[in-house]
Amino acid sequence: MRPPDDVLADLLADWLPRQRWFAGKDRAIGEVSIGTATELHPGPAARAPDGPELHHVIAAVRQDGGWDHYQLLLGVRHEMPERLRFGEIGGFTVGPSDDGAGHAHGGAEHSVAAHVYDAVYDAELTRVLLEGMAAEAVVGPLRFRRAPGIEIETGLDSVPGSAEQSNSSLIFGDVYICKLFRRLSPGANPDLEVNLGLSRVGCAHVPRVCGWIDLDPSAASAVASGPAEPEPTAPAEPTTLAMMSQYLPSGTDGWDLAITSVRDWFAYAPTVCDPRAPTSADAGAAGGDFAAEAERLGAATATVHRDLAAAFGVTRMPAGYAREMAADMHRQLNEVCRSVPALAEHETAIREAFDELARLRTPPVFQRVHGDYHLGQVMRTDTGWIVLDFEGEPARTPGERRAVAHPLRDVAGMLRSFEYAARFLIADQSLPTDAALSLETRAHAWAERNRGAFCRGYADAGGLDPAEHAVLVRAFEFDKAVYEIRYEARNRPSWLPVPLRALAHLAG
Repeated sequence: MRPPDDVLADLLADWLPRQRWFAGKDRAIGEVSIGTATELHPGPAARAPDGPELHHVIAAVRQDGGWDHYQLLLGVRHEMPERLRFGEIGGFTVGPSDDGAGHAHGGAEHSVAAHVYDAVYDAELTRVLLEGMAAEAVVGPLRFRRAPGIEIETGLDSVPGSAEQSNSSLIFGDVYICKLFRRLSPGANPDLEVNLGLSRVGCAHVPRVCGWIDLDPSAASAVASGPAEPEPTAPAEPTTLAMMSQYLPSGTDGWDLAITSVRDWFAYAPTVCDPRAPTSADAGAAGGDFAAEAERLGAATATVHRDLAAAFGVTRMPAGYAREMAADMHRQLNEVCRSVPALAEHETAIREAFDELARLRTPPVFQRVHGDYHLGQVMRTDTGWIVLDFEGEPARTPGERRAVAHPLRDVAGMLRSFEYAARFLIADQSLPTDAALSLETRAHAWAERNRGAFCRGYADAGGLDPAEHAVLVRAFEFDKAVYEIRYEARNRPSWLPVPLRALAHLAG
């Protein structure tokens, strides 16, 4: 018993802006419309009067005149267990009334006929995804796929991933991790496309793809437009809804490792007789030095870039293409300067870096890259560094996320991530001036040490030497920093000081 579309739309209009993965938190919702809705469990033939139901729903959300489409797994229960209460979207009643319609209730204090909730938290229901991929089932417009040569183990319970991200992940036992792409884009998701390509060339630094879920092209055309608009005339291609990969239980998130290292460095206190001071050269004096891992990560990154070129080829851009890149960077800077006045302090230095890029005459060689490369996208395992999440930056358009780019853009992204990690622990602390300056000095020292180690590892493993392409790297870093500032201002204002503080060193 799924809520009627108008009732569900009202509930979602209130619930969606409070979700981490919702991309439009800074804009008012104009309309919510229910697109496809498919019952996955228990199915009409097996429906029990009081049993839980699982519905796959794609909701179209209009903001500022444009439409975004979000994927939802909705559970419906007559009695809501306490363990699922925090995922509740709302209660509803359906039946005879003055107007014959269903009615939504946002709070548990109302008497309701049923509850609708985010089913990613319900292990009783999510195993349906495993069963579908194992059987390569087709349910309405949903097409479950199993990777060639893979046998999928069913019957595993899931737990939601805890990482803060723009999608939702389900971990099945210690075997699989299934990523549900919340904000949908037409066509194949770059994460699936790239991982399959890297698997074909035998890349050792990505997890094995086990299965995925597509939306049939006949329904996927709705993801390319709003519900009231005509369907596109061009044939639609399947839209990727989810990707399931090998889970890495021994893996440790790169961000967590880096933050532990920074914490050790901030806590390090030399003895009176210790001549070492918190400088860039000595930032490894404390326990938990990250530099060796940063160098290994640089080498792994170079290997992944080489495998990406082998899987998808390379493109030599025309000699004047640097001017086009610089123009795009200036356009983003213009937009962000209008919305974040604090960026004005660094605007001159940023524009000078972009102008220097525009004067380059060497034709750049472009290829597929990661596109949103940072410490949260890599894991250290027993066998080395593993690279995850080739989906691209969430604020970019689908075309931008699939486009080829210069590999040093990924390098710049990771260099920015070292700056983030160095300052994350002091982002919102109110400290006396002397203490704040001391911690900022240490943060800068840690970042410089690990940036240098990463670049050394990347160059030694066959990647372009960042030191020999300083103009490119500097422009890419500034462009990434401007993107970060826009993202934080819209989604996590408390994090805004992190990229702004790091700019002071990059602009100096």
